[in-house]
Amino acid sequence: MSQLDEIKAPISSVMDEFENKFRASMKSQVPLLDRITHYIVKRKGKQMRPMFVFLSAGLCGGINETTHRAATLIELLHTATLVHDDVVDDSNERRGFFSINALWKNKIAVLVGDYLLSKGLLLSVQHKDFNFLSIVSEAVRVMSEGELLQIEKARKLDINEEIYYEIIRQKTASLIASCCASGAASAGSSDEEIKKMHEFGELIGMAFQIKDDLFDYGPDGVIGKPTGIDIKESKMTLPLIYSLMQADRSTKRNIVNIIKNHNTEDKKVKEVIAFVKKSGGMEYATEKMKAYQAKAFVILDTFPDSIFKNSLRELVKYTTERNH
Repeated sequence: MSQLDEIKAPISSVMDEFENKFRASMKSQVPLLDRITHYIVKRKGKQMRPMFVFLSAGLCGGINETTHRAATLIELLHTATLVHDDVVDDSNERRGFFSINALWKNKIAVLVGDYLLSKGLLLSVQHKDFNFLSIVSEAVRVMSEGELLQIEKARKLDINEEIYYEIIRQKTASLIASCCASGAASAGSSDEEIKKMHEFGELIGMAFQIKDDLFDYGPDGVIGKPTGIDIKESKMTLPLIYSLMQADRSTKRNIVNIIKNHNTEDKKVKEVIAFVKKSGGMEYATEKMKAYQAKAFVILDTFPDSIFKNSLRELVKYTTERNH
């Protein structure tokens, strides 16, 4: 039994049921669309976002039919943003499979993303789940702003630590925050408790993204994505931002020059990785990640003990201590 299966244990039957409902939520009369959505379901990831929805609902009072709709809405909108992201990034692969745009071209990929978005919105409107609609639409707005802020800043490479936190709060943490908040809302929680769960999810999302950024500098073979990929994309991540802050002017100029003009040369990318490791960037980012994790645990500890609380604790540990 994998670590993730153990975490999923209290909600395993619920997750199986969710999978069927999620598949049904994408049904269409158009054969091409059905073929594409079938492909999307087949190559699903770890499904950590629905897990956060169901475990948060369990923590806050209980999983019900409304929780399923909350999880489906989030997964539909999340999938839509991934399909659109691959178009924006001109990416041909996702999780080791061909991306939608690689197989069916950009125009179809954009339309599929729009379709998934509309299915999510309609699901909520039909059942009058306006609170979910509010929570999740806010997350999509914030995610779009975060992506645009990163693009704007990446051109000049003028991202400091504060801006970095703002970008990852918007791009990654906002969606995990909405998972936890909508899970709590589906269980009939008070506004105060929903807000608390939103903050809990945001803290996890921050820690999760910093962990993801650390993979870029990890030893070969241990990580799930090629070393140096963020550098090759000129992405300013926390280990690098911290290291540049510590560097003297000429070193800083040299590293920034590599990131701007030589980011496709493996030898030069390795130079940046060595610089970050030597400057203590990895340790600094790890410390910050652990601080976010600790704050999340403080919030979790305000809830009564339960199997859901235990699983959430383990899921938080998994997202920040995984090696892939």
